[in-house]
Amino acid sequence: MPPQAPSPAPAPSGSVGGAAWRHLLLLLTGLPLALAALAFALQWRGGGVDDPTARWPPHAFPGMGMTDPTPPSLPSSACGEVLIASSGPSFPYLRGWSFPFDSDSDAALHPKVCVQTSTSAGLDQILPWLFYHKVVGVAQFLLFVEGRAAKPQVAGVLESIPGVKVVYRTQELEEQQARSRIWNETWLAGFFYKPCNYELFVKQSLNMEMAIVMARDAAMDWIIHLDTDELLYPGGGAEYSVRHLLADVPGDVDMVIFPNYESSVERDDIKDPFSEVSMFKKNYDHLPKDTYFGMYKEATRGNPNYFLTYGNGKSAARVQDHLRPNGAHRWHNYAKSPNEIKLEEAAVLHYTYTKFSDLTSRRDRCGCKPTKDDVKRCFMLDFDRAAFIIASTASEEEMLRWYNERVVWNDKQLNLKLLRKGVLTRIYTPMAIVQGLRESGVFTSSIAAAQSLVNDKVSLKENNVQNKNHTKLEKVSRKFIRANSQASARKILHAVEPASHDSNVSAVPPLSPPSLDNHLLELS
Repeated sequence: MPPQAPSPAPAPSGSVGGAAWRHLLLLLTGLPLALAALAFALQWRGGGVDDPTARWPPHAFPGMGMTDPTPPSLPSSACGEVLIASSGPSFPYLRGWSFPFDSDSDAALHPKVCVQTSTSAGLDQILPWLFYHKVVGVAQFLLFVEGRAAKPQVAGVLESIPGVKVVYRTQELEEQQARSRIWNETWLAGFFYKPCNYELFVKQSLNMEMAIVMARDAAMDWIIHLDTDELLYPGGGAEYSVRHLLADVPGDVDMVIFPNYESSVERDDIKDPFSEVSMFKKNYDHLPKDTYFGMYKEATRGNPNYFLTYGNGKSAARVQDHLRPNGAHRWHNYAKSPNEIKLEEAAVLHYTYTKFSDLTSRRDRCGCKPTKDDVKRCFMLDFDRAAFIIASTASEEEMLRWYNERVVWNDKQLNLKLLRKGVLTRIYTPMAIVQGLRESGVFTSSIAAAQSLVNDKVSLKENNVQNKNHTKLEKVSRKFIRANSQASARKILHAVEPASHDSNVSAVPPLSPPSLDNHLLELS
């Protein structure tokens, strides 16, 4: 009988268990990969997976109505391409935002911030400026308008936007301001009866005085004077919010100073500065002293000063009794010396000379002679004087060459060096917000929604008081003022008599940053 082959030994139980674990791990690894591949395939085909933002209910910004996806048609007098929406919204998270006014929910939002401006700009500049500041938490706008800004096609749109108060420069307004206590005080006297920038400075101060009363009546907590070429940058604030920034200010602080950064354009064909400019020169207060003076010559590039224009920032004031303006850059108080702080991260972004046309537009607003002596009567800052002379005497080709040499930052190596040193900085948030507002149709919808009001204003244009009897402040009869001084010198701003320490506090004009020459003189 042949011998039988030995039967195979039974497999160890450990090897069977190991194979089962390997199969389980393979399944757990393959299943998510298969699901991910399926989801990718469905998205690639455009079906199966919905965009959650497409299910959000559409929301109208203040001044907007429910509109069709197609951009609304603009009147022929409206601003052009800088306000026109692109083919589709690319800023979907703007939907659902709201800016309530005169409501219970609004009453709970504190502090309430008011921005005041004096402007003659058009909608192409005012609307991006206004809605940007709505996004960062400004509750009310007091717009003192004249020139282009007072025309029915512009003012009608502005008046239709919630939270906006438009004040026209009428004869009645000028007569009221001529009775201001400011004319009988000394702190602004050095700017009276001078042309151009000095006249504007006095006008801004008088408007700020009236705005204090209006802000107080509207229960505002803070007031800020800004020009429409300036944007608040709430660096260091929660949620990129001016309201949150000022909410953290101690209760005993009366005034908050925002140092200004100055735009540094990299092209000479900028059309819309708020959405095309991202590079800024930092303020002296936000730089180490050694860096500022060490890089001063390279940062100045042959210009008279470190900044083209002012360098002493703007300020926000707590709305309280006896508050008064102290020029366009500061506030003061008739009853005390205000307690002020300077912010270490937040700033005012000043978009100055960002367009080549700014040279001629500033020239056309001033009737001074283009001589070195005469421009000193009209302009406070050296660069403004030089720019006025060039714009008044040079050909357009020469002006463009001068503009590229003095204003445009087209040396990429120098830009990179100053960016690394921290003298220049990139700030993209305002650009993204303004571009998103435009692409979402906010500006065009505001214009379209206001057309009935605009048409009413146009039809009554001949009866509008802002188009009649304009009288310059310096030509209002001083006899009229003296005759009414006892009865009405305090009608605009009810305040106590100036305290003894107040008489020596003069208005703060636009000031250039510290110069290298003065620094070297101090060291010697």
